[in-house]
Amino acid sequence: MLNVKNLHVFYGGIHALRGVTINVEQGEIVTIIGSNGAGKSTLLNTISGFLKPREGEVLYKEEKLGAAPHKVVQKGICHVPEGRLVFANLSVKDNLMLGAYLRRDKNRIKEDLEKVLNIFPILKEREKQIAGTLSGGEQQMLAMGRGLMGNPEIILLDEPSLGLAPLIVKTIFQIISDIKAMGKTILLVEQNAYKALAIADRAYVLEQGTITMEGSAREIAENKKIQEAYLGKR
Repeated sequence: MLNVKNLHVFYGGIHALRGVTINVEQGEIVTIIGSNGAGKSTLLNTISGFLKPREGEVLYKEEKLGAAPHKVVQKGICHVPEGRLVFANLSVKDNLMLGAYLRRDKNRIKEDLEKVLNIFPILKEREKQIAGTLSGGEQQMLAMGRGLMGNPEIILLDEPSLGLAPLIVKTIFQIISDIKAMGKTILLVEQNAYKALAIADRAYVLEQGTITMEGSAREIAENKKIQEAYLGKR
């Protein structure tokens, strides 16, 4: 469904991604784990069109992606960025509706809004509240809900648990599993390797811009080097 082939991405003279190749099949949760600065966010930003590779390509359903970010969204790929980036001065509902900005199927938009509010009942309670006054966990739910309002086939999730309390992290990962059950495909970038591997089907390890390991989530979780480096086990 999504194929990334031999990506080389630079920030000026910094070689951020070095020949990265991954694939994501329909209905999977695929996670990318790695330390800070490994290139995880760079990978998602390249897939979604914010960055242009110097070499390599991104294919979606065998069609090359290279368009502006809004064109990527129109094709069915939604990016929920690190840091949530909600529109702080707008209401919860307005933020959600902005996720559907490129859609023209008004009746389906209304149906999807109800679905999103059912997935995130706290947002239904806070529908008229200004987004900037929400807690961090609520803002993360809002960012995910906004992404779902675009009716994507693939969702790129960048560090959804970052800075959240453990109880909220548990809720966020349960919601990610629920979104998969809806038939969505998810590419998940996450520093909490333990949580990510627990819900993923497959995983890649990205280190210093290079994929160093790949396999089923279970295989990666059981690897001793991964346990020592990312799971706190010795």
